[in-house]
Amino acid sequence: MGDVWSSLLPLAAAGALVPAQIAITILLLRAPSGLAKAAAFVGGMTCIRLLQGIIFGVLLSEAVGNEGAGGPGTIGSVLMLALGLVFIAAALRSLLAEDDPDAPPPRWVSMMDSVTAPKAFALGAGFLAVAPKFWVFTLSGIAVIEEADLQRGTATLAFLLFVALSQAVVLAILVAGVVAPHRSAVALDSISGWLERNNRAILVVIGLVFGTWFALKGLRGLGVV
Repeated sequence: MGDVWSSLLPLAAAGALVPAQIAITILLLRAPSGLAKAAAFVGGMTCIRLLQGIIFGVLLSEAVGNEGAGGPGTIGSVLMLALGLVFIAAALRSLLAEDDPDAPPPRWVSMMDSVTAPKAFALGAGFLAVAPKFWVFTLSGIAVIEEADLQRGTATLAFLLFVALSQAVVLAILVAGVVAPHRSAVALDSISGWLERNNRAILVVIGLVFGTWFALKGLRGLGVV
């Protein structure tokens, strides 16, 4: 089980630190009726992750079972390598002054104040569904769990905890909005401004650090290094 979490925790941390989802959650929380909108946005992302887990958990379980004794680890390693390359590519794009590929279209950002909670839910679902990086996050997590050959109940709990940890930052923002709405508003304004000013540097650091880690882990799993 320790080997499983040595892979799942970095995956969850990388997923939780994607700046775009943090920025959108803060923007929604600061809008009129913001708590309901931000919660709906996070709920939309959660539903897509759970749907991915249900569908691809079954598919990857069959694929891992068909690989036989020599196969376990291959699918997860390939996905880890792919995720590492995605992160490194994103870092290079940021260095070349290109826009964040995970950032939502400008029209999404402009409608934060007027969006309703149901639309915020759809926004969260769409945001997660169209970003390739989030797909690789979830598929990598599912593959790691399936290849560990855990009992079904344990595997399900591991995936649910992985989903929760992948959303730890946005969930913390929601909790702050509930517990201390006025005090958290000031802090969230500061965080939002900091993210906006340092977005490129954050993307470069996250991309290089996590990209290198995931790529090396994938290569080791494939026996290349």
